[in-house]
Amino acid sequence: MRAVVIDSDGHFLLEHRPDPVAGPSEVIVRVRAAGLNAADLQQARGDYPAPPGWPADVPGLEVAGEVEHVGLAVTEVALGDRVMALVGGGGHAERIAVPADLLLPVPVTLSWQEAAGFPEAFSTAWDALVIQAQVRAGDRVLITGAAGGVGTAMVQVAALSGATTVASVRRTELHDRVRTLAPEGAHIDVVTPAEEDQHGPYDVIVELVGGPDCLQRVALLRSRGKMLIVGVQAGATVPLRMFDLMLARAQLIGTTIRGRTPAEKVLLAAALRTSVVPLLAHNRLRVPVDAAFPLDQYGDAYARLAGPGKFGKVILLPG
Repeated sequence: MRAVVIDSDGHFLLEHRPDPVAGPSEVIVRVRAAGLNAADLQQARGDYPAPPGWPADVPGLEVAGEVEHVGLAVTEVALGDRVMALVGGGGHAERIAVPADLLLPVPVTLSWQEAAGFPEAFSTAWDALVIQAQVRAGDRVLITGAAGGVGTAMVQVAALSGATTVASVRRTELHDRVRTLAPEGAHIDVVTPAEEDQHGPYDVIVELVGGPDCLQRVALLRSRGKMLIVGVQAGATVPLRMFDLMLARAQLIGTTIRGRTPAEKVLLAAALRTSVVPLLAHNRLRVPVDAAFPLDQYGDAYARLAGPGKFGKVILLPG
């Protein structure tokens, strides 16, 4: 099979690799589409290695495709099933072995491209907002970097939870597109970073960008508010005014999914399967796709991922 690999210098290359073999509790997925994420770029820089048991040099955290082979102990999945999954790596290839209990069904109305952009973005959004922040109706939620793949998922999950949702997007030409993410009956305020303080204070702030000034947003929290650090592409080392955190009696929560135990990932997949995939199937959520590239145009795909002005997910199409 063909796979994108990361060489010793951190460059992406397209190589031939042996087809994966399914263990007893795994299936082989013929990858029709795979999502790109900032973690892929961080892995190439050596900052975010794959967890044990996943390919160390093949990026790709989310896939969608058809089941080609079923392990001997697998009973809930059949050949030909349309599935998607959040994986620990190895997704940017024509085939991948995936533990069966991580698989999610792909709704019949969903394209491969949309399915490939769902698992990482919506797992991250649901886990951060619903499970960790316990967002409730009436909360005021600020989401930074809201036009990207995870950002568009966060905006929708917050709005569906009944929160007053404020999406911070630097590029004003994307503001109208972000507003279209509002579920029926909901409203999303879209602002630039300079306008965030005009819409506070906030019960929850989701930081998806990072950078040297990002923790200054702690001052925008209500008493007992929560700030979740989810993305740090613009910089991961920042100063914090401790008195702002103390005076607000606020919580600062760092979170990532890739380094969790297999059992934790199975529980999160089960939550998505029962609570989030049905919303997708009933068109209450959507997965915006910014651009899609054939596998042999992987360089263009990663360049688009690293570039500015995206709305939604960047997707690779292995087959």
